[in-house]
Amino acid sequence: MDPILPVVLLSVVLGAVIAIIFFGNYFRKRRSEIISDSKPDLQPNLKKQSRPPHNASKKSHSKSHSHFADKDQNKRHHPLDINTLKGHSDSVTGLCFSSDGRCLATACADGVIRVFKLDDASNKSFKFLRINLPAGGHPTAVEFADDASSVVVASQGLSGASVYLYGEEKPKSATGDKQQTKLPLPEIKWQHHKVHDTREILTLSGATATYGTADGSRVIASCSEGTDIILWHGKSGKILGNLDTNQLKNHMAAVSPNGRFIAAAAFTADVKVWEIVYSKDGSVKELPRAMQLKGHKSAVTWLCFSPNSEQVITASKDGTIRIWNINVRYHLDEDPKMLKVFPIPLQDSTGTILHYDRLSLSPDGRILAATHGSILQWLCVETGKVLDTADKAHDGDITCIAWTPRNIPMGNNQALVLATASIDKKVKLWAAPSLLPH
Repeated sequence: MDPILPVVLLSVVLGAVIAIIFFGNYFRKRRSEIISDSKPDLQPNLKKQSRPPHNASKKSHSKSHSHFADKDQNKRHHPLDINTLKGHSDSVTGLCFSSDGRCLATACADGVIRVFKLDDASNKSFKFLRINLPAGGHPTAVEFADDASSVVVASQGLSGASVYLYGEEKPKSATGDKQQTKLPLPEIKWQHHKVHDTREILTLSGATATYGTADGSRVIASCSEGTDIILWHGKSGKILGNLDTNQLKNHMAAVSPNGRFIAAAAFTADVKVWEIVYSKDGSVKELPRAMQLKGHKSAVTWLCFSPNSEQVITASKDGTIRIWNINVRYHLDEDPKMLKVFPIPLQDSTGTILHYDRLSLSPDGRILAATHGSILQWLCVETGKVLDTADKAHDGDITCIAWTPRNIPMGNNQALVLATASIDKKVKLWAAPSLLPH
């Protein structure tokens, strides 16, 4: 036997042992790095986040959780940027505030509705209620019903559109102040399926009906991507009426704050307005066509009502914003009056005027928030002048915007707050700009 052979075998064995030890340490270290990288980037005192894992309980009425906001001052690229709500795992498709402005509901393409409690708009974290929609559907819009404990959700699935009302579970006996501070747990109170056939619901718009003989119920209009609009009774889920815009395809529809009118923007230059006529007992009697807003040269992309329900603001692809007075005797064939026309103060690099995708009017009727793509602007309603601009408010197109209906706490003060949502999976809160003297 060759005397060199044992030496060679020993060297091979020792080399193998050394390699196993080396690579074992390497892979253990690498695994540790991967686990560390996969943890949420939270501050040390915020490690115990109570949000459940993605495949946790399938119940829609889960417990409230802490939701962390963006606390990195360096990420706030604009002075009006107050806060960023993270945690949505897909595009945010809808948002709305409760009537007191203290709750914000968001609809997300991840199949979850979140209802945030805004005790202070500048807080580092918020409590929120998580509502998981039934499997097979993704939410496209959300609107509060009678109060902050009930939300109407529009969902789209393979079989078509569905509408749900999630309301508070049967009340439990109060055990003290601690019990009262918990957000109510939701359950499905009513549901309707295939309400717009297979067409998706684009928007939900709600209002508390206070006009005329209305009984103060919450009415909600669902606008499909086709030409149909359905008016719902928020509490009972009863269909109060159907409308057909006959305008190719809808962009959106809105109910006036007093519950008197429904207006729709579609792929045409004209805006149709219907009146909700109430019976003496407060029920809806009929939905006759009231008037038509004529004057734009191209398709109207969005509209909103003034807080007193007497005016409508429209934005069009013709590059203008128009303000209309609809407080007219249309029964006597009196036409709505166009009060103001403003050029949209937004241009691309070639100087071409852009159009607005979304509008939202502040509750005092003085500031108009408008978006194009990821751009957010605030305009003075009186003059049409730009008050401020956030050129890149989000990292993707803005999907929806809404003002708080009244001032809400922000630090030691009260402030009007604008919420914006985007395909970038974020919801941002913005302070209202100061009005320029005029």
